[in-house]
Amino acid sequence: MLALVIAGLVAAAGSALGSSHREAPLITQTPKVDGTDFYLFRSYETGRAGYVTLLANYQPLQAPYGGPNYFLMDPEALYAIHIDNDGDAVADISYFFKFYNRLKKLTVPVNGVDVAVPLSNIGPFGATAAQEANRNVDESYVVVGVEEGRVGAARNLGSGDYLFKKPFDNIGTKSIANYASYADRHIARIGTRCAGEGRVFVGQRKDGFAVNLGEVFDLVNTNPLGPPDGERNLLDDANVTTIALELPIACLTHSGNPIIGAWTSAYTRDGLHYRQVSRLSAPLVNEVVIGLPDKDRFNASLPVNDASFAKYVTNPTLPILLQALFGVQAPTRYPRTDLIAAFLTGVPGLNKPASVRPAEMMRLNTSIAPKAAALQQTLGVLAGDTAGFPNGRRPGDDVVDIELRVAMGVLLPAADAPAGQLPYTDGAALKASDFRATFPYLNTPLPGSPSN
Repeated sequence: MLALVIAGLVAAAGSALGSSHREAPLITQTPKVDGTDFYLFRSYETGRAGYVTLLANYQPLQAPYGGPNYFLMDPEALYAIHIDNDGDAVADISYFFKFYNRLKKLTVPVNGVDVAVPLSNIGPFGATAAQEANRNVDESYVVVGVEEGRVGAARNLGSGDYLFKKPFDNIGTKSIANYASYADRHIARIGTRCAGEGRVFVGQRKDGFAVNLGEVFDLVNTNPLGPPDGERNLLDDANVTTIALELPIACLTHSGNPIIGAWTSAYTRDGLHYRQVSRLSAPLVNEVVIGLPDKDRFNASLPVNDASFAKYVTNPTLPILLQALFGVQAPTRYPRTDLIAAFLTGVPGLNKPASVRPAEMMRLNTSIAPKAAALQQTLGVLAGDTAGFPNGRRPGDDVVDIELRVAMGVLLPAADAPAGQLPYTDGAALKASDFRATFPYLNTPLPGSPSN
């Protein structure tokens, strides 16, 4: 079975085209492969500074009570995290995730007849091995690495085989009394192709993105110059499914170049092959940068082909819309070379590779030391914290406020951006202390029961 999986993964990696939340028309039809957010940062858990953490979130806007089938990953799809470590906009390392969902077909006797139950469990589970008999659905996955044409399944160093287990979603406290402890037992040690080992976790998490979602898409129906915490985070009551990898820096960098680029993508089966249907790195690019006619094409594209989308970065529409809606003057310099640096090449002196092909991906300079959560600045590089966005992205980086300010010209001279120094915000605040300070960093998902 594993050989067939690997063969399919190689095909997907070689021919991908035969945060976003509901960012393009077609992806709304397949929410199980909809990438919502991507994070890339030097691990700041105590004792883990030599590692990089990559988090890819899928299946947006999960209602915690959304049973009885909940949010299983698609066993017919592939999910991937890609790393470009030489700046050529082509993946040098990819990790593919393939999921298996086993329905146990539990029954209960009814008038002498064994009848299949309609629920995902028939009793509490998660505390003891014996309780696993109460669970009606088992979820597991394999991880396959592709690097320079070499393909290999990653070993689960705890079990010794190639299979990893995924915790079930947080049904509620009667079914899973201590979900945090139950989920943490699914953090696994994973073998790597270089010296050292990594960690992996796939499971439900509380959505860590903070955004005034409804108002932003309703012609920015809020005060973009109001208090940074003046609005409710509309994702605060939603969960997501997180694919989390933590790998040694030495496994990701190449030939002394400390800068890497990364993104996540998902593929659905198309006959004998897989077709890319989702792509994500920097937040909000497809929602508020790429034009509506090209959103689906962007989701299916590869970074190496991003020149075809360059006009959306060099001539952005968001500042013009904000100018029309609120009277703040949009930047006047075109093409927007500041946005090319922020979104396509990396910022010179920060995270721009020595030789780079412009492409939309998250870039991280792994030589910049991580900061403990208590020392992190919410506005990242704009606040002098070079370990934060857009040098990668940590959970506590307020990327919406950062991107609003960058779009309006905070990186430009005042003559080119008269309103560029204003404190733009969507009003939904977050900070590093809102999250756990250990892998996988995103918080325990909200339980489906008891309801608030």
